Amino acid sequence: MLVFYKARLAFLSVPKTGTTAYETALRPHADLVISEPSMLKHAPVYRYNRFIRPMFLNVCDVELELMAVMREPISWLGSWWRYRQRPFMQGKPNATHDISFDDFVLAYMKGQKPGFADVGSQFKFLERQPNGTGVTHLFQYENQARLQRFLSERLGVFFSLERENVSPEVPLYLSPEVETRLRRKFDHEFALYDSIPKD
Repeated sequence: MLVFYKARLAFLSVPKTGTTAYETALRPHADLVISEPSMLKHAPVYRYNRFIRPMFLNVCDVELELMAVMREPISWLGSWWRYRQRPFMQGKPNATHDISFDDFVLAYMKGQKPGFADVGSQFKFLERQPNGTGVTHLFQYENQARLQRFLSERLGVFFSLERENVSPEVPLYLSPEVETRLRRKFDHEFALYDSIPKD
């Protein structure tokens, strides 16, 4: 998570949306950088609302706007599947080396998800809270130009990104039948992604 106090902006770090590269690039311009532990670095809206928001609201009398990035849902699951195929994951319970992407997605759709497919939900991460706290500026991961333009204008800085935390290059194939089931079960994820402005 990055907080830019003067810009009145907090950049939430949705896992598997490239935010580590932005953290590296924008760290010198941020007033608060939370890079560890993971549960705070990747604090969803509800956790931000409970712990981070009161700090700025009660002490500084400032309400920050929230921004976040959402990845196309199949691509997001694919990134998790690939990420858990990194060499050092070999033999660990959450590894996906011997699991097809179809089987990974089928496991993700279960009510009781096995550990290797228990990767959370972008929709839940971004969900608006009963008190109105929610993401003001949402960007598609696949539209980096819009995201970078917004940050440059809002922060008044120019920056360049390096690739970080990259998953292994493994072909991604999801059978039409499994994709149909995924889209039906998680239609709210796809609807949220499709609602994000393109320009």
